[in-house]
Amino acid sequence: MRKLTYFIACSVDGFIGDVTGDATAMFSYLDEEFLDFLKAEYPETMPTRGRGPLGFDDLPNRRFDTIIQGRASYDLALKEGNPSPYAHLRQYVASRTLGTSPSPDVEIVADGLLDKVRELKAEDGGLDIYLCGGSRLAGELFDEIDELVIKTYPIVYGTGMPMFGAGFDVARFTFGGVRSFGNGAVVRTYGRER
Repeated sequence: MRKLTYFIACSVDGFIGDVTGDATAMFSYLDEEFLDFLKAEYPETMPTRGRGPLGFDDLPNRRFDTIIQGRASYDLALKEGNPSPYAHLRQYVASRTLGTSPSPDVEIVADGLLDKVRELKAEDGGLDIYLCGGSRLAGELFDEIDELVIKTYPIVYGTGMPMFGAGFDVARFTFGGVRSFGNGAVVRTYGRER
């Protein structure tokens, strides 16, 4: 069984972006040490356009071969004229409003998202599934999330987009480890208790 991993960046106070969803304030923490960590552990989480300039191009996918993202996250790539932001992964976008995919490499999931995620998790072989965001999608898929990888940056938004944009019952996760960086960032991992 493949895992669904919510791999997300957030502020110290738990926001993945400001009130508009803008997370660019966190980009300044992508220094050499942190990029080396991503290259070694999670190279496939770097969008395709950034892979070449940052030295990720020749790196194999280590953890994920599939990505699921919400419409708002996908719109960020579309605004940059990039209809296939993770061309090195199998790409799914959850959207009830997008209609036809602007790229043959991106499958739009308008209905039956939960069934699609369960189908992907049940596939034999392959790597795990990267839940890229956003907040509402993570809330909608909360019960299917098997692992949290939370990159916390030393900034405080005060208000903004929460990690999970939906209400749900309390769920327990087991601490898997933490890594700290000289820039003040920490990466924590948790596995769901089933």
